[in-house]
Amino acid sequence: MSIPVLICDDSNMARKQVARSLPPDWDVEVSFACNGIEGLEAIRAGKGEMLFLDLTMPELDGYGVLAGIKSEGLKSMIIVISADIQPEAKARVIKAGALDFINKPINRDKLAEVLNTYGLL
Repeated sequence: MSIPVLICDDSNMARKQVARSLPPDWDVEVSFACNGIEGLEAIRAGKGEMLFLDLTMPELDGYGVLAGIKSEGLKSMIIVISADIQPEAKARVIKAGALDFINKPINRDKLAEVLNTYGLL
């Protein structure tokens, strides 16, 4: 059964890059969101069992999405993919419920390593 994967990033190029970096043999159904509001709607609709989340987005940023997931009791395994590489950002997203943090631009090998770490492959 396919895993519903949501890629939430305001950059079309970044969304495509993440999608191309997913392991080719991973049985997933990929959806996209352009901002945090769309992302939360997609998660509520069951499209984000696995969420790849950017932090810096218009309308609702990644921190807002993390807070919304927590406050609504939504279920999603979250990996943040962001260019904000400050240690404080990493610590903050982990505390907010993300599994891990990957630096942008996405690296296919690093993504596979993180997915393997959490038994998602």
